Amino acid sequence: MSRFLATLSLALGFLAAAPLSAECVGHNLFDTMDPARKAEVTAAADAIPFARGNFWRATKGDQVITLAGTYHFDDPRHAANLAALMPAITGASLVLVEAGPEEEKALKAQIARDPSTMVITEGPLLNQQLPPDVWAQLSDAMSARGIPAFMTAKFKPWYVLTLLSIPPCAMLQMTSEPEGLDRLVIKAAQEAGVPVRALEPYDTLFKIFGNLTEAELTEMLVSTLAIEPQGEDYFTTLVDGYFAGESRAAWELMRFISYDMPGYTHAEVDAEFARMEEIVAASRNRAWIPVLTEAASKGPVFAAFGALHLSGQDGVLNLLQKQGFTLEELKL
Repeated sequence: MSRFLATLSLALGFLAAAPLSAECVGHNLFDTMDPARKAEVTAAADAIPFARGNFWRATKGDQVITLAGTYHFDDPRHAANLAALMPAITGASLVLVEAGPEEEKALKAQIARDPSTMVITEGPLLNQQLPPDVWAQLSDAMSARGIPAFMTAKFKPWYVLTLLSIPPCAMLQMTSEPEGLDRLVIKAAQEAGVPVRALEPYDTLFKIFGNLTEAELTEMLVSTLAIEPQGEDYFTTLVDGYFAGESRAAWELMRFISYDMPGYTHAEVDAEFARMEEIVAASRNRAWIPVLTEAASKGPVFAAFGALHLSGQDGVLNLLQKQGFTLEELKL
């Protein structure tokens, strides 16, 4: 479960990553799953509002919002989706994204100005905070990503979790910033002269992890390390789910995998998932709705953000529907 949460932190769009190459591809976990369990996961996903589909149009009177659920890593399949979305992008009065160019600049400036944003500058280092066995596992996992133990010890837990969400083979291939759909949309808007604005402040990532206690962050590290051997499989399953328009199913898969973890009851897993979804998605979605609707009152809007923000009771689509918008899925 924490592996998936760590991956969700990448959905903030601030951090670089690399695509999986032909030599760095895991297996889709749904392909080898027991059919009965797969049916359970699929049913759980389908019970959630707007569980399927990445691209939508919301209309209310003369207000129009085109919504693109995105995947933040490189993938050649983005090209076809971008081409299909171009009329909505170039025809928009405003493009809204999770983090635009100005937010990226502000984030980099804050890290340069205040290193404690990302590294431990006071108090015990990570190797002194964690139990010896956990630290040993963590240092091995980070070493596999090309990061020596002395550097890992200085990183804040949120940053370590983010790095752990990237499989070692992909981490070692990182040469440039990702060209995920978000960044491609931003470039297309800029080239067309369409203004780009952020849905939220640049420091949202820090606030999200600031809502977690030290004990919770440590537990997340432990859980993430426990499934490290299957990291590429989880990554591949998430990617395949996105391009199939079924990102919610990947979330529900992690819930069911967590049900099988020792020491967890179903009720405890559900409670933790509900809290995590509230922290990383639902609370942000609710804050985005006024931004989206205010912008739409001034002209057509194109909004691009992580696909997992679309679904759920407090997903962007359901919240817009409650505001009186009519939702239409766009089949690209």
